Amino acid sequence: MYWFLIPLVLGFASNLASAFTTTYSVKWGKANGTLISILLRDIFGIPLWAVGFVLAINGSSRMLYDVSLILKIIGWSIIIAGGVIIVIALVRIRTKAAAPSTVDTLVRNGIYSRIRHPIHSGTFLEFIGVFLLWPSLQVAIACTLGIIWILLQTKLEEKDLVKRIPEYKEYKSKVPAFIPAFGRNH
Repeated sequence: MYWFLIPLVLGFASNLASAFTTTYSVKWGKANGTLISILLRDIFGIPLWAVGFVLAINGSSRMLYDVSLILKIIGWSIIIAGGVIIVIALVRIRTKAAAPSTVDTLVRNGIYSRIRHPIHSGTFLEFIGVFLLWPSLQVAIACTLGIIWILLQTKLEEKDLVKRIPEYKEYKSKVPAFIPAFGRNH
């Protein structure tokens, strides 16, 4: 019943690799540090936690409530909004998302002028949408662990970003992490 936790937790743990790009690069060289981050996060981490979510969704636990048509529309709308935010962010930072490196530069325009972690914000939305559509105990556990993972990932990534990109510290003090502050100039 809770087998989904194995790939989910292993995937989240592997995904944390991007928060240690500087450490890997110092220890094994820039190219190897980037390669390790790519392998652990992109090749193992993301696919593993995605499998964990699929297993949680397809698990046999009963639904906590009935999903009405309105909830289906809201759930899918939230998932799509999260996906759009993620795609916009990925287009803006290009290869820096897939292959973090110690020579990365700070991106502070576009969506990154409003929030520091739009990919994480989009993922938050997707977790909420998934729970609205498949409200089982297993999915609730997966989404809760996902939110905890994003918060931990963000905390660790920001420490790494300050090491890799010194101007990130000032950027961090001016731009909110997940929810945009409209009307402010940065």
